[in-house]
Amino acid sequence: MPVQLTDLVPDQEPAKLAGGFQFTEGPVWHPDGYLLFSDIPADVIHKYTSDGTVEMYLSPSRNSNGLTLDRSGRLVACEHSGRQVSRQDSSGQMVSVASRWGGQRLNSPNDLVVHSSCSIFFTDPPYGIEPEQAEIGHNGVYRIDADGSVTLLESDFARPNGLAFSPDEAILYIDDSERRNVRAFDVQRDLSINNDRVFTNMDIEERGSPDGMKVDTEGHLYVTGAGGVWVITPDGTHLGTIPFPELPANLTFGGDDYRTLFVTARTGLYSVRVNVTGIKP
Repeated sequence: MPVQLTDLVPDQEPAKLAGGFQFTEGPVWHPDGYLLFSDIPADVIHKYTSDGTVEMYLSPSRNSNGLTLDRSGRLVACEHSGRQVSRQDSSGQMVSVASRWGGQRLNSPNDLVVHSSCSIFFTDPPYGIEPEQAEIGHNGVYRIDADGSVTLLESDFARPNGLAFSPDEAILYIDDSERRNVRAFDVQRDLSINNDRVFTNMDIEERGSPDGMKVDTEGHLYVTGAGGVWVITPDGTHLGTIPFPELPANLTFGGDDYRTLFVTARTGLYSVRVNVTGIKP
């Protein structure tokens, strides 16, 4: 039988873990057993532990958005007001990894994912700047290599946002919040991307646009968008949408078994249990 939504996500109400924030984003699970997430307007990265405690992890965060871990377990962040991708050093400070392309300042890096080669792929829409502050002239997707070089991978996006690799890293999924779709690209051996195609159309009447995205070990996509979290099969079939009390912005897998889906949704932090293990950062 074809896979059903309930095969992946048991029927349940999302659990609210914490609230009272301004705009939550960019969650990432740390293998030491805690969750980090951004509150963009508050200029804070928060730490949530399984006992329900929320404490400040880092402030100022330069209005961080997407967070992930590199292959050494170091925190990597997209910064809106910093207009850069940064990484935490041994002293706990966030140090710039990339802030310019072709000598011009980036717009406001939004979300990111780390390839097994250690290269960092990130999106750069203009959400964190005023129009007159833009220097580059496009809203791109980029790759940062180990030597610090920044390569433009794709500029034909209105508002590039969430991104994720397929389990074998052969495909890079990138969503476009303005066009309300998810596109797929083939990843080449030199880490360039090609064969651009629309993978899933998320343009429906309900409020909300595609934003954060993660993939489980079987290749299913979990994308925040209109109505909640969309669950999409590897062939692009929309199995259904997990509703939330607030419109979700981003999500990540975590917990001891990586079968808890943590979701940042406006002022709150939520979770649901899933049946398939998520891909670790």
